[in-house]
Amino acid sequence: MGSNEATLPSRQPSPRSDARPPKIIEELLAHADVRINGSRPWDIQVRDARLYRRVLTQWSLGLGEAYMDGDWDCEQLDELFHRLMRTDIESRAVGTAKLRLALETLRHSLLNLQSQGRAFEVGEKHYDAGNDVFERMLDSRMIYSCAYWERAADLEQAQLDKLEMICRKLQLQPGETLLDIGCGWGGLARFAAERFGVRVVGVTVSKEQLALAQQRCAGLPVELKLLDYRDLQGQFDKIVSVGMFEHVGPKNYEVYFDTVRRLLKPGGLFLLHTIGIDVTSPRTDPWIDRYIFPNGKLPSAVEIARAVEGRFLVEDWHNFGPDYDRTLMAWHANFERAWPQLKDRYPQRFQRMFRYYLLCCAGFFRSRQGQLWQVVLAGRERREAYRSVRFSAV
Repeated sequence: MGSNEATLPSRQPSPRSDARPPKIIEELLAHADVRINGSRPWDIQVRDARLYRRVLTQWSLGLGEAYMDGDWDCEQLDELFHRLMRTDIESRAVGTAKLRLALETLRHSLLNLQSQGRAFEVGEKHYDAGNDVFERMLDSRMIYSCAYWERAADLEQAQLDKLEMICRKLQLQPGETLLDIGCGWGGLARFAAERFGVRVVGVTVSKEQLALAQQRCAGLPVELKLLDYRDLQGQFDKIVSVGMFEHVGPKNYEVYFDTVRRLLKPGGLFLLHTIGIDVTSPRTDPWIDRYIFPNGKLPSAVEIARAVEGRFLVEDWHNFGPDYDRTLMAWHANFERAWPQLKDRYPQRFQRMFRYYLLCCAGFFRSRQGQLWQVVLAGRERREAYRSVRFSAV
């Protein structure tokens, strides 16, 4: 990755920017081999010493907001976060920050943050941010989920291969019905209808996604709706959900899988494509929760397996988490390249927020805390042996 410095705001160092950092912060960063005002690309460059107080009192939320406000910069944010997460820095939180994390855990424990009444908040907060941003950042089909890079040299081919693999894993046949839970901008629905001859029903919680998806799927046997998954009716030969399960939440996993089981015809297949986390976590990162994906919660393998048990057979479990690092870096490159065409419609703080989001997530997957799973599930009545599908490099 190249330097970000060319796109950083011009800001003169604060009179307080050279203040000595608290020893505890230096020690925390030392575990990750990160220095303050060091010369390496992953070192933090402090512009305003108020950064230290914000981190000690608000932890990751303070760190992210301080970046958005220009209090600090870093040439390679992705590598910085890779190093921080590799050392599990969250477990080293101290003082007020530790209390805030405890309160966040309590909030997740007591409240159903993904209740039906909150279902549309993430659409309004993130997916409705602006179709022009996503059109420029993503591939031509606007697939906003991990690409599959096994045999691809660029984002366009990697997303095409991912869609092809999903449809083959589902064993789609002409004339079948496919339900797409969380259809985004309609890329998978259109691909499946055109290439595999299926009829598709797709649902999303984003008005902006729905409007553009309907345009992109016009003339095809594709019906798209603004709808929460819990309100779905009917039965379908196959069901797919790509990048939506992260918004379901542990308190709703049983309802989610019961809903899918109710909607899936006997003998059908369900493919779940979801980000996962290596160890069950009681909370979501506060910065991500506030600015990117409100009420989101990453599942662990144990949580998925527990919810699936007794409801479905696990036919296949495919992990290609490292591919998300490469996908996010491709999105980041596209976003930065497109910023000159976007900057008149969005403030610079938005640019820094989106950059921070993309690159901290890349570091998350590079550290292997982040996983990406495609799980193929079948009803317990299915007798036919399932043959896994993978693409090999050519």
